[in-house]
Amino acid sequence: MGYEEALEYQLNLFNEIINNKLSNRKKNTKIQTKNHLVFVEHNHVYTIGKSGKINNLLIDKDILEQNKIKFFKTNRGGDITYHGPGQIVCYPIIDLDNFFTDIHKYLRFLEETIILTLKDYGIQGERSENETGVWINPNSIDARKICALGVKASRWVTMHGLALNVNTDLNYFKNIIPCGIKNKSITSISVESKKNIEMELVKKKIINNFLNVFSA
Repeated sequence: MGYEEALEYQLNLFNEIINNKLSNRKKNTKIQTKNHLVFVEHNHVYTIGKSGKINNLLIDKDILEQNKIKFFKTNRGGDITYHGPGQIVCYPIIDLDNFFTDIHKYLRFLEETIILTLKDYGIQGERSENETGVWINPNSIDARKICALGVKASRWVTMHGLALNVNTDLNYFKNIIPCGIKNKSITSISVESKKNIEMELVKKKIINNFLNVFSA
């Protein structure tokens, strides 16, 4: 799916939840808002967060166009990243008032969801101090990132989310400084497990682990 199309879909769900919350407040009602997990496998695209640095894109935009790779500035947190085939992007469009109102805790719960998912594949995912996302051997010279996070929240409603490398062609990360972090590499489930991975099964595991972590 194209990034623009997915973003529009996210925004529709995001705005629907916010409008329902405002309606509840105006009418003094307590109708529970809906929560959504949107899964996407994007076409080749680089996206950069609102605080990202454009010089972390290491390739000329003309070359991107020649290779039919899109580039977008977004309103999420974080720096630059790549999305493309073989990568599972998960956009939780949820009302944190249904769970807890703490963005830091929300990010840690997303990380925990992926850590548990990786465990199902015999991979030890970990957090890295002062760096969001999920890593392999984060405190070693061989530290490598397997899942990136970047979110936006308004009125405790979230959008954007996480990108988990499954069978991703990691060569596309060579055109950027991923998440603005130098001297650390990128990996995937297929690289770590040395086999091709069934994407649909990974999605099911993410859903199950998300529900368990968030106690939904």
